[in-house]
Amino acid sequence: MIRQLSILTLVTVLVGCVQPGHVQPPSSTPTSQAALDEASRLNKLVEKLYSEGKFGEAVLFAERALALREKTLGPMQPDVAESLNNLAQLYQAQGAYPKAEPLYVRALDIREKALGPMHPDVATSLNNLGMLYQDQGAYPKVEPLWVRALDIRVKALGPMHPLVATSLNNLAGLYYDQGAYPKAEQLWVRALDIRVKALGPMHPLVATSLNKLALLYQAQGAYPKAEPLYVRALDIRERALGAMHPDVAQSLNNLAGVYDAQGAYAKAEPLYVRALDILEKALGPIHPLVATTLNNLAGLTRPKVRT
Repeated sequence: MIRQLSILTLVTVLVGCVQPGHVQPPSSTPTSQAALDEASRLNKLVEKLYSEGKFGEAVLFAERALALREKTLGPMQPDVAESLNNLAQLYQAQGAYPKAEPLYVRALDIREKALGPMHPDVATSLNNLGMLYQDQGAYPKVEPLWVRALDIRVKALGPMHPLVATSLNNLAGLYYDQGAYPKAEQLWVRALDIRVKALGPMHPLVATSLNKLALLYQAQGAYPKAEPLYVRALDIRERALGAMHPDVAQSLNNLAGVYDAQGAYAKAEPLYVRALDILEKALGPIHPLVATTLNNLAGLTRPKVRT
């Protein structure tokens, strides 16, 4: 079976960004300010280690940053929620879901009480908790969280904000996983429209939306509808990210899969080969995505020669 490449996509935030109306930390003494500065330094280190996949190493620094903020600011301050979120994401990345859940829940509680139930940071917490449940296949828990996150973002940020598109994208993915394709299509089309208008037609996130919509059509065997979307996503990524970016390899792999499924093997093979070359150079020869592409190439269906 053709495997889609899943290269990180930004749907959660490791180190939270300050939203409008964010509660500022209370004034602090020089000693407490030094502790907060150290927590910020540790958070940057956590972000770096996270991006490098060094989750276990990052946990130690994330725990220290959380302890510094709790001691300096108190347990119900928004910056503490940010540290809880960071630590939870590290546990989630390692599959330690029972450790991640109470941290996400506590971060959500802090943000609701400190910022109000309709603050954009509350939507971020709802989104993160929903992703944790999605990773575990607990779909009935996911939907109400993401519906609420979408509602908050629409009301707080406006219906055409890029974060509204992110929420639509997430909710559509949930419906896709459950086979509810008409519901998924409607939301992915809306997310694509928002991103084109808010970010411009050549933004990488537009390519992500095109890829999602194409995947939906491909899953239904609607290859003529999927192909031009994959082609457009590939063009955007090559222009915006460069020809050797791993996301370009994802688009090549996806487009090759459409051709493979239709028996256009001569079109599929060079795309798989190019995707493999990009991934080996960008990520190294033993990366899991290299293995996925090798499997796709090895499994390329070929017509049998009759003798």
